[in-house]
Amino acid sequence: MIRRLAGVAFLFLALAPAARGGTLALAEVRSPDGTLVAKAGAGAYVYPADVLFVAAMNPCPCGFAGDARRVCTCSEHERQRYTRKISGPLLDRIDLHVPVPPVPWIEIQSRHAPEASASIRERVALARDLAAARRPGVPGFRNADLSPAEFERCVPLDADAGRLLSTCVDRLDLSVRTLHRAMRVARTIADLASSESVTATHLAEAISYRLRLGSDGKTRPVLDREGLQTLGF
Repeated sequence: MIRRLAGVAFLFLALAPAARGGTLALAEVRSPDGTLVAKAGAGAYVYPADVLFVAAMNPCPCGFAGDARRVCTCSEHERQRYTRKISGPLLDRIDLHVPVPPVPWIEIQSRHAPEASASIRERVALARDLAAARRPGVPGFRNADLSPAEFERCVPLDADAGRLLSTCVDRLDLSVRTLHRAMRVARTIADLASSESVTATHLAEAISYRLRLGSDGKTRPVLDREGLQTLGF
Protein backbone atom coordinates (compact mmCIF):
# COMPACT_ATOMS: atom_id res chain seq x y z
CA MET A 1 0.00 0.00 0.00
CA ILE A 2 1.27 3.41 -0.92
CA ARG A 3 -0.20 6.46 0.70
CA ARG A 4 0.61 9.79 -0.91
CA LEU A 5 0.44 13.06 0.97
CA ALA A 6 0.79 16.40 -0.81
CA GLY A 7 2.44 19.65 0.18
CA VAL A 8 5.37 22.02 -0.13
CA ALA A 9 7.52 23.17 2.77
CA PHE A 10 10.30 25.47 3.85
CA LEU A 11 12.87 24.07 6.26
CA PHE A 12 15.44 26.31 7.96
CA LEU A 13 18.10 24.91 10.30
CA ALA A 14 19.72 27.75 12.23
CA LEU A 15 22.67 25.64 13.44
CA ALA A 16 22.81 22.71 11.07
CA PRO A 17 25.59 20.68 12.82
CA ALA A 18 23.55 20.76 16.03
CA ALA A 19 20.46 19.29 14.34
CA ARG A 20 19.39 15.76 15.18
CA GLY A 21 20.79 13.11 12.90
CA GLY A 22 17.34 12.10 11.70
CA THR A 23 16.58 15.60 10.43
CA LEU A 24 19.80 15.72 8.41
CA ALA A 25 19.24 12.18 7.15
CA LEU A 26 15.83 13.16 5.76
CA ALA A 27 17.49 15.97 3.78
CA GLU A 28 20.00 13.43 2.41
CA VAL A 29 17.54 10.80 1.19
CA ARG A 30 14.98 13.11 -0.42
CA SER A 31 14.34 12.03 -4.01
CA PRO A 32 14.93 14.35 -6.98
CA ASP A 33 11.21 14.20 -7.76
CA GLY A 34 10.39 15.90 -4.46
CA THR A 35 9.20 12.87 -2.50
CA LEU A 36 10.43 10.76 0.36
CA VAL A 37 9.56 7.05 0.49
CA ALA A 38 9.37 5.47 3.96
CA LYS A 39 8.94 1.70 4.03
CA ALA A 40 6.90 0.17 6.84
CA GLY A 41 6.35 -3.58 6.86
CA ALA A 42 4.80 -4.69 3.58
CA GLY A 43 3.77 -1.17 2.60
CA ALA A 44 5.32 2.17 1.90
CA TYR A 45 4.40 5.78 2.52
CA VAL A 46 5.25 8.49 0.00
CA TYR A 47 5.65 11.78 1.80
CA PRO A 48 5.98 15.21 0.22
CA ALA A 49 9.55 16.43 0.27
CA ASP A 50 9.38 19.41 -2.07
CA VAL A 51 11.29 21.40 0.50
CA LEU A 52 13.25 24.61 0.19
CA PHE A 53 16.07 23.58 2.49
CA VAL A 54 18.06 26.43 4.07
CA ALA A 55 20.75 25.90 6.68
CA ALA A 56 23.21 28.07 8.55
CA MET A 57 26.30 27.10 10.51
CA ASN A 58 29.29 28.66 12.18
CA PRO A 59 32.76 27.98 10.73
CA CYS A 60 33.69 26.13 13.95
CA PRO A 61 32.23 25.43 17.43
CA CYS A 62 33.38 28.78 18.89
CA GLY A 63 32.35 30.65 15.73
CA PHE A 64 35.54 32.63 15.14
CA ALA A 65 37.56 30.54 12.66
CA GLY A 66 38.75 32.83 9.88
CA ASP A 67 37.78 36.00 11.79
CA ALA A 68 40.55 38.58 11.45
CA ARG A 69 39.51 40.33 14.68
CA ARG A 70 38.95 37.42 17.06
CA VAL A 71 40.98 34.33 17.86
CA CYS A 72 39.48 30.89 17.33
CA THR A 73 39.83 28.75 20.45
CA CYS A 74 38.98 25.44 18.77
CA SER A 75 41.50 22.72 18.09
CA GLU A 76 41.91 21.30 14.58
CA HIS A 77 40.22 18.10 15.74
CA GLU A 78 37.21 20.04 17.09
CA ARG A 79 36.82 21.95 13.82
CA GLN A 80 36.97 18.77 11.76
CA ARG A 81 34.49 16.96 14.00
CA TYR A 82 32.13 19.94 13.73
CA THR A 83 32.20 20.21 9.92
CA ARG A 84 31.96 16.43 9.42
CA LYS A 85 28.50 16.48 10.99
CA ILE A 86 27.38 17.77 7.59
CA SER A 87 27.96 14.80 5.30
CA GLY A 88 29.19 14.87 1.73
CA PRO A 89 25.84 13.67 0.31
CA LEU A 90 24.02 16.46 2.14
CA LEU A 91 26.51 19.07 0.90
CA ASP A 92 25.92 17.77 -2.61
CA ARG A 93 22.18 18.47 -2.27
CA ILE A 94 22.68 22.12 -1.32
CA ASP A 95 22.94 24.25 -4.46
CA LEU A 96 24.08 27.55 -2.97
CA HIS A 97 26.77 27.85 -0.29
CA VAL A 98 27.29 31.50 0.62
CA PRO A 99 29.87 32.66 3.20
CA VAL A 100 28.64 35.50 5.41
CA PRO A 101 31.67 37.21 7.00
CA PRO A 102 31.28 39.96 9.64
CA VAL A 103 30.59 43.38 8.13
CA PRO A 104 33.19 46.00 9.19
CA TRP A 105 31.75 49.01 10.97
CA ILE A 106 33.14 51.35 8.32
CA GLU A 107 30.98 49.62 5.71
CA ILE A 108 27.92 49.80 7.95
CA GLN A 109 28.49 53.56 8.29
CA SER A 110 29.10 53.98 4.57
CA ARG A 111 26.72 56.27 2.74
CA HIS A 112 26.85 54.12 -0.37
CA ALA A 113 23.24 53.23 -1.10
CA PRO A 114 22.68 49.48 -1.65
CA GLU A 115 20.36 48.23 -4.35
CA ALA A 116 16.78 48.86 -3.32
CA SER A 117 14.63 45.87 -2.36
CA ALA A 118 12.02 46.94 -4.90
CA SER A 119 14.60 46.77 -7.69
CA ILE A 120 15.72 43.30 -6.59
CA ARG A 121 12.12 42.14 -6.38
CA GLU A 122 11.52 43.34 -9.94
CA ARG A 123 14.49 41.37 -11.28
CA VAL A 124 13.46 38.25 -9.36
CA ALA A 125 9.86 38.51 -10.59
CA LEU A 126 11.09 38.80 -14.18
CA ALA A 127 13.34 35.75 -13.72
CA ARG A 128 10.43 33.77 -12.26
CA ASP A 129 8.27 34.73 -15.27
CA LEU A 130 11.00 33.54 -17.65
CA ALA A 131 11.21 30.21 -15.81
CA ALA A 132 7.42 29.75 -15.74
CA ALA A 133 7.22 30.38 -19.50
CA ARG A 134 9.30 27.25 -20.13
CA ARG A 135 6.32 25.09 -19.15
CA PRO A 136 3.21 27.28 -19.51
CA GLY A 137 0.85 24.50 -18.47
CA VAL A 138 2.50 23.90 -15.10
CA PRO A 139 1.61 26.51 -12.45
CA GLY A 140 4.59 27.70 -10.42
CA PHE A 141 7.14 25.95 -12.63
CA ARG A 142 10.74 26.67 -11.59
CA ASN A 143 14.13 26.12 -13.19
CA ALA A 144 14.74 23.60 -10.40
CA ASP A 145 12.02 21.48 -12.04
CA LEU A 146 13.84 21.24 -15.38
CA SER A 147 14.59 17.67 -16.41
CA PRO A 148 17.93 16.78 -18.06
CA ALA A 149 16.00 16.09 -21.27
CA GLU A 150 15.03 19.78 -21.36
CA PHE A 151 18.55 21.16 -20.92
CA GLU A 152 19.36 21.41 -24.63
CA ARG A 153 16.28 23.54 -25.24
CA CYS A 154 16.08 25.47 -21.97
CA VAL A 155 19.73 25.73 -20.90
CA PRO A 156 21.57 26.59 -24.15
CA LEU A 157 25.29 26.97 -23.42
CA ASP A 158 27.45 29.30 -25.48
CA ALA A 159 30.78 27.99 -26.81
CA ASP A 160 32.84 29.01 -23.76
CA ALA A 161 30.25 27.60 -21.33
CA GLY A 162 30.27 24.30 -23.20
CA ARG A 163 34.06 24.19 -23.02
CA LEU A 164 33.98 24.98 -19.29
CA LEU A 165 31.40 22.23 -18.67
CA SER A 166 33.51 19.68 -20.55
CA THR A 167 36.64 20.75 -18.64
CA CYS A 168 34.85 20.47 -15.28
CA VAL A 169 33.71 16.94 -16.13
CA ASP A 170 37.24 15.89 -17.09
CA ARG A 171 39.26 17.62 -14.36
CA LEU A 172 37.02 18.30 -11.35
CA ASP A 173 35.47 14.83 -11.10
CA LEU A 174 31.96 16.21 -10.70
CA SER A 175 29.03 13.81 -10.59
CA VAL A 176 26.29 14.02 -13.20
CA ARG A 177 23.83 15.05 -10.48
CA THR A 178 26.13 17.88 -9.39
CA LEU A 179 26.47 19.14 -12.96
CA HIS A 180 22.71 19.01 -13.55
CA ARG A 181 22.04 20.98 -10.38
CA ALA A 182 24.71 23.54 -11.31
CA MET A 183 23.20 23.94 -14.78
CA ARG A 184 19.78 24.71 -13.28
CA VAL A 185 21.35 27.36 -11.05
CA ALA A 186 23.28 28.77 -14.04
CA ARG A 187 19.97 29.03 -15.94
CA THR A 188 18.53 31.14 -13.09
CA ILE A 189 21.65 33.33 -12.93
CA ALA A 190 21.31 33.93 -16.67
CA ASP A 191 17.60 34.74 -16.23
CA LEU A 192 18.45 37.32 -13.56
CA ALA A 193 20.84 38.89 -16.08
CA SER A 194 18.15 38.75 -18.82
CA SER A 195 20.42 36.51 -20.90
CA GLU A 196 18.83 33.98 -23.24
CA SER A 197 21.94 31.78 -23.35
CA VAL A 198 24.02 30.53 -20.42
CA THR A 199 27.56 31.88 -20.60
CA ALA A 200 30.76 30.59 -19.02
CA THR A 201 30.44 33.37 -16.44
CA HIS A 202 26.98 32.15 -15.40
CA LEU A 203 28.11 28.52 -15.24
CA ALA A 204 31.31 29.34 -13.31
CA GLU A 205 29.31 31.30 -10.74
CA ALA A 206 26.84 28.42 -10.33
CA ILE A 207 29.62 25.87 -9.79
CA SER A 208 31.46 28.21 -7.40
CA TYR A 209 28.47 28.06 -5.03
CA ARG A 210 29.03 24.33 -4.48
CA LEU A 211 31.20 22.91 -1.70
CA ARG A 212 33.11 19.65 -1.48
CA LEU A 213 34.11 17.82 1.70
CA GLY A 214 37.81 16.95 1.64
CA SER A 215 39.51 13.93 3.19
CA ASP A 216 40.79 16.23 5.93
CA GLY A 217 37.23 17.08 6.97
CA LYS A 218 37.38 20.63 5.57
CA THR A 219 34.92 22.03 3.06
CA ARG A 220 36.18 23.87 0.00
CA PRO A 221 34.55 25.47 -3.04
CA VAL A 222 34.42 23.11 -6.00
CA LEU A 223 35.58 26.00 -8.19
CA ASP A 224 37.06 29.38 -7.23
CA ARG A 225 38.89 32.15 -9.09
CA GLU A 226 42.23 30.36 -8.81
CA GLY A 227 40.62 27.16 -10.03
CA LEU A 228 39.19 28.94 -13.08
CA GLN A 229 42.65 30.20 -13.98
CA THR A 230 44.05 26.69 -13.60
CA LEU A 231 41.37 25.44 -16.00
CA GLY A 232 42.31 28.12 -18.51
CA PHE A 233 39.38 30.52 -18.01
